[in-house]
Amino acid sequence: MRNTILFSIFILFLFSCNKNKYSTIPQLKYKSANNKVFRSGDIIKFTLSFTDAEGDLQDSLYVEKFEPKCVNSRFKQLYKIPSFPTGKNQSGEITVTYGYNVSGYPPILGPQCNRNDTCVFKFVLKDKAQNKSDTATSETIVLIR
Repeated sequence: MRNTILFSIFILFLFSCNKNKYSTIPQLKYKSANNKVFRSGDIIKFTLSFTDAEGDLQDSLYVEKFEPKCVNSRFKQLYKIPSFPTGKNQSGEITVTYGYNVSGYPPILGPQCNRNDTCVFKFVLKDKAQNKSDTATSETIVLIR
């Protein structure tokens, strides 16, 4: 019985020590959007957080707009992220900004199927060693026609 308790404490200690280490594979988490409903003329901002052990992230983030009921409204693209100082055990936030019919911002594809787009955005980060993060997915976003 005593050995079982000691073994359990050892395992618990082992797992708790590894919890804060950065992974070789980039980690990406969706945090928020500045709104859930957007109209033409709005600026759309997504905030993501990331970590990477090597600090060797590429200069682009893969972004996909997925509208399940309207294939014409979907898009996939690489979003250029600004350069930033890199180093081991890198962490930070990425803000992805689109203009919904707003000049001066990367354009977002608006509704293409004669109704509002009810969609999600998916994000993937890749490093120079070709390791890809898990897909971070936004909450449901509505683009008003």
